[in-house]
Amino acid sequence: MIVTTRRMLLIGAAASAMLARSGAALAVPPVSRLPGRAKPLPLSAVRLLPSDYATAVEVNRGYLMRLVPDRLLHNFRLYAGLKPKGEVYGGWESDTIAGHTLGHYLSALALMHAQTGDAEACERANYIVDELALAQDKRGTGYVGALQRKRKDGTVVDGEEIFTEIIKGDIRSGGFDLNGAWSPLYTVHKLFAGLLDVQALCGNDKAMKVAIALGGYFERVFAALDEDQMQEVLACEYGGLNESFAEMYARTRDKRWLRIAERIYDHKVLDPLVAREDKLANFHANTQVPKLIGLARLHELTGKEFQRVAPRYFWETVTRHHSYVIGGNADREYFSAPDTIAEHITEQTCEHCNTYNMLKLTEHLFGWNPDGALFDYYERAHLNHVMAAQNPRTAGFSYMTPLMTGSAREYSQPGEDAFWCCVGTGMESHAKHGEAIFWEGDGMLFVNLYIPAEASWKARGAELTLDTNYPFEPETRLTFDRLAKPGRFPVALRIPGWAGSAATVAVNGKPFAVTPDRGYAVVERQWKQGDTVAIVTPLDLRIEATPGDAKTIAVMRGPMVLAGDLGTKESDFEGTDPAMVGTDLLAGFAPLAADRGIYSAKGVIRPGDLKFVPFYSQYDRRSAVYFKRFTEPEWKQEEAAFLAAQARAKDIAARSVDVMHLGEMQPERDHELTSEISYPVTYRGRNGRDARSGGFFEFDMKVQPGPLILQATYWGGERSRDFDILVDDVKVATQHLEEDEPGEFVDVEYRLPEALTEGKDRVRVKFIPHAKSSAGPVFGVRIFTAKPAVTT
Repeated sequence: MIVTTRRMLLIGAAASAMLARSGAALAVPPVSRLPGRAKPLPLSAVRLLPSDYATAVEVNRGYLMRLVPDRLLHNFRLYAGLKPKGEVYGGWESDTIAGHTLGHYLSALALMHAQTGDAEACERANYIVDELALAQDKRGTGYVGALQRKRKDGTVVDGEEIFTEIIKGDIRSGGFDLNGAWSPLYTVHKLFAGLLDVQALCGNDKAMKVAIALGGYFERVFAALDEDQMQEVLACEYGGLNESFAEMYARTRDKRWLRIAERIYDHKVLDPLVAREDKLANFHANTQVPKLIGLARLHELTGKEFQRVAPRYFWETVTRHHSYVIGGNADREYFSAPDTIAEHITEQTCEHCNTYNMLKLTEHLFGWNPDGALFDYYERAHLNHVMAAQNPRTAGFSYMTPLMTGSAREYSQPGEDAFWCCVGTGMESHAKHGEAIFWEGDGMLFVNLYIPAEASWKARGAELTLDTNYPFEPETRLTFDRLAKPGRFPVALRIPGWAGSAATVAVNGKPFAVTPDRGYAVVERQWKQGDTVAIVTPLDLRIEATPGDAKTIAVMRGPMVLAGDLGTKESDFEGTDPAMVGTDLLAGFAPLAADRGIYSAKGVIRPGDLKFVPFYSQYDRRSAVYFKRFTEPEWKQEEAAFLAAQARAKDIAARSVDVMHLGEMQPERDHELTSEISYPVTYRGRNGRDARSGGFFEFDMKVQPGPLILQATYWGGERSRDFDILVDDVKVATQHLEEDEPGEFVDVEYRLPEALTEGKDRVRVKFIPHAKSSAGPVFGVRIFTAKPAVTT
């Protein structure tokens, strides 16, 4: 049995620190037996046994084999002056970000080969590399790519021409646009990453030759830029391009790649992290995570301290202060202020790419300094987010994983047009579920994830079986089916942080007492073939509060997030958000099928009882994940406030002359909406529209005689922006939105001069952003009659 909890160890450490400051005598703390470094067993040494993870890999394999390489290669050949062999795919592959999918696809094929041994996966990857080498040779510059560029006159051409402009100092950089191409260096990074994965996992050295030639091309591009110009370029999303150049250095030891890798450093984002400052709010989340992965890889090659500090601080900050209960982060793709998750529970939460990259970063950090807390996070995000991001019935991938009550997940429809970034990371994530289960370091074997698998451990000539139905059942058993080098060595089983002292360990069926060591039960003994070691972790329900808001809670069972089941996605959710009411909430839960993580909650949910199920499995159903917690008196007050808000809404509706539902096709047609550089949006269950700098949107609205009020609805916590509102080309207001406003929808009223509407039955309402700003999003516009003035 385990006799010390991690909390006890932390308390002891804190007490020791206090005694040290006071000068009191100290007992020497026990020295950790964990190694200073660790690495995962090769993916090719791990085979998954039947489980949801194994199913995800097989579903993904079918999807990968249905994709047509020649269609993904269309632009690579076309812009190299070669005749395409397949029709270009649609969606993002027909936009200026074209080509990013091929990089993801190369990585996914290489990973799939390593995970399953599928020879066809490498055959496809090798074919693609041959085609890329041919296109690269035809160009003769070292460049190879499919990205496109939209010129000022609207024509779409080969994206390579932007790099010619950049070399000359003509740099027009935005967050996602660089000289008319959509995140071009992000696309370049994905191609580099794919080539490097094919070399490593398929043994294709031609892939490295293509990567080196491509690296030489960008060496010349970057050499033409001074430091200010380089920072201008890096203001546009560049993925983990620094990681690719660092990896090229690691494999070739050519220092020119190291110099480039270290120069790809975004001071605006990375300097505060080096200084351990959280300035992440309003940064696009997935633009940043790969930068830290690249910095982590550089630290492994150079040993420079600042390259270690920033990734570790970033990881701690994101996981503790910016992450949702499922392990994902960001709302509408952006970080919010720390500990404000409760204000950002929307249908636009948790982009899959972010978590894909956070797990990669976690692996780097664990490799430097093994600690069970790192894999507590990894397990949470892997189970609850990554596994939710693939629909095993359709092989589709989600972009966002919405956590707003009643939201439905939207999955790609595998076919012609769904090639989002998260489709690409989905291809990779579900090709490698065995990659982080087993690790080794200084002769120690780590078991970090409890996923059914078989593995070969070369260091001991061992064949292992990890048998478990975790997280549905509490026991996981590791068996040494073969052990060519028996002897004394340690095996470290992760003790999840939530398990504490209730976890137990047994060797060959007999209890084995251990003292936790940085989140592990370390069993060191003479091992022989046939030996088993098992860990049993309790799977009790618990309540977990949201960072920054103890009144917003979720329900956990072991590592698994449970969700209230609100029905099929085909039926709209029109009810009120359920809340939890009472002082002992878990007393209302009872198992319906504990071996499948299914419970009923009775008497503690308002407005009615709910069934709770594993969140990740709600592929085609609506869920409630977060709940506001109330005492009975608080709930009565909440009900009263809700009824008052309804009464006000009914009063406004009764006085309405016209209502415009922005972002919805038929209302926008009915009101003759026209726009430029304007887009429909959906946020927190409401449709809307915005206009970017240089654009506008306008539409007709009915009016009637008498004093009228124009009302527009905004989100109160928007990032800073300014715009004008015109009625029949007369400015009636300038609106400023700011992030420090309340995190709720806000109705702003503008009284219309009667002279502006006199004698008219309709007016033209227009929203125009100020320069370098945006207008809205506006989540609906209403014109209603003003109440008569009250006289006394």
